[in-house]
Amino acid sequence: MPSKKALVRRPGPRLAEGLVTHIERASVDVDLAVEQWEAYVGTLRAHGWETVEVDPADDCPDAVFVEDTVVMYKNVALIARPGAGSRRGETSGVEEAVAGLGCSVHWIWEPATLEGGDVLKVGDTLYVGRGGRTNAAGVQQLRAAFEPLGARVVAVPVSTVLHLKSAVTALPDGTVVGHPRVVDHPSLFPRFLAVPEESGGHVVLLGGGALLMAASAPKTAELLAGLGHEPVLVDISEFEKLEGCVTCLSVRVRELYA
Repeated sequence: MPSKKALVRRPGPRLAEGLVTHIERASVDVDLAVEQWEAYVGTLRAHGWETVEVDPADDCPDAVFVEDTVVMYKNVALIARPGAGSRRGETSGVEEAVAGLGCSVHWIWEPATLEGGDVLKVGDTLYVGRGGRTNAAGVQQLRAAFEPLGARVVAVPVSTVLHLKSAVTALPDGTVVGHPRVVDHPSLFPRFLAVPEESGGHVVLLGGGALLMAASAPKTAELLAGLGHEPVLVDISEFEKLEGCVTCLSVRVRELYA
């Protein structure tokens, strides 16, 4: 049986100091953010996911965005090397957590930088965003780690948003979804569906056709429901102020075998 474990990390007291790159800074309500995070984690659990809480990294304002610290492929965890220096302290707790789950652990090494939010898996294809946080050496090291395991790595330029998955994610059938304004090269994806809201380009596959989505994308939710999917909406307004989206707040580990 495939596993349904999700790594999550509680928002820290310095959350409001998190980095913003492509948007104007807005004030973050940390107490509300904690409530939203708890609701997000509760939604994962309600859909059969066992959540594994990574030790807090309270000195790192962005640590709640746990997705950026590691890329999972099969049972291998590739520990990222964030392009933002202030985020490098986030990886050690995640490394302990994935090792504790029995993953095989590999690392991205200097001079490479790679953040997990830049890697979109569609079957055995790994699209990797080459933008502000992931460099060419990071793409090369991702290839070296996962191509021997059967992955195909496709590099995609990213210029208007923080990470590739800030622009696009994929539906269960492999169709890539994104808002055209923030997708540099939709033609790089075999099937691309334009959605009406930027946050509508972010879905987490919960299993059984359910899609975890932000409450800020009601038109996209309606569009996807009309295509036979089951949108499950969560309010993540405080994380969106820090360029966060539904994918950033967890790492889904689907291929651990007991």
